[in-house]
Amino acid sequence: MGSALLALALGLQALAPVPKFDSGRAWEHLRQLVAIGPRPSGSPAIEQTRKYIKDQLALSGLTTVEQSWDDQTPLDKVHMVNLAVTIPGARKERIVIAGHYDTKLYRQFRFVGASDGGSSAAFLIEIARVLKSRKNPMTIELLFLDGEEARMPEWGGNDNTYGSRHYVEMAKRDGSLASLKAMLLVDMIGDRDLDIRRDTNSTPWLSNVIWEAARRQNLDDYFIADSTRIEDDHLPFLAAGIPSVDIIDLDYEAWHTAKDTLDAVSARSLQVVGDVVLASLPHIEAHLSKTLVLTGRRIVKRQSFRVLKAKSTLPRRKTLRHSMITTLSDGGH
Repeated sequence: MGSALLALALGLQALAPVPKFDSGRAWEHLRQLVAIGPRPSGSPAIEQTRKYIKDQLALSGLTTVEQSWDDQTPLDKVHMVNLAVTIPGARKERIVIAGHYDTKLYRQFRFVGASDGGSSAAFLIEIARVLKSRKNPMTIELLFLDGEEARMPEWGGNDNTYGSRHYVEMAKRDGSLASLKAMLLVDMIGDRDLDIRRDTNSTPWLSNVIWEAARRQNLDDYFIADSTRIEDDHLPFLAAGIPSVDIIDLDYEAWHTAKDTLDAVSARSLQVVGDVVLASLPHIEAHLSKTLVLTGRRIVKRQSFRVLKAKSTLPRRKTLRHSMITTLSDGGH
């Protein structure tokens, strides 16, 4: 029965016209966001960014819901706002595709975050347009997260992932977490020299589906077999028992420097990630639908996470953020 259901779900997707991710549109969104300038949480610029995002989503016929709160950081109390768009599907159960839209606070130089903050927001605006015209077996929620970046120079403690932690906490309180079945996180996907490694914190079956989709499309030069461990906005979801995956390129020379501009990123990289995510979705939906039919309830496999605070002594090009531990070759497991 499980195999038949999987084949049926994939067959229905195959019969429907396949919407296309348009990297030209995504690139224009990225260009507009970068033109706003630095966009740290709580700034007038991030308010302008929110308006741009909401206006573009409205052009796709989508209504944005704001989730706002004030959060105490080590520097100050900051007003933060998550943005969410719901695209109804045949089932009420949800898949969240998320990314952050804030940039890290720097006073020493002008940081416009083309890849780090800009690429994920631009990607979500474009994929919202695509998914709006798709026949979705499950409800899809596009989530623009505020406050991913640390306010202090170094990532540590609770000075990070403000938006994702707030979202999960609110979902626990209002009961909406029960309908959330998977979370796909995109972050720093604009790197001109795109190398996305498998994150060992992510849920293995989700990573397997995505990397297999990349292989089928001959895009495994971008979604490579090496592994790394990442702390990012997916951790609060994982801690709540939600299968989650982080799609991120941290081997990025311009990371957290003034060089993270349009010159360091490319539309091709946005296209690669868009194609792979869209190719993965039918298989993710089929996996989740099979689980729902067979069990009638959510299957939760909780994972524990150890926060490492060791400072890297590697050159900046090899320094990967969020206390990332190490990069392993395929044979290093």
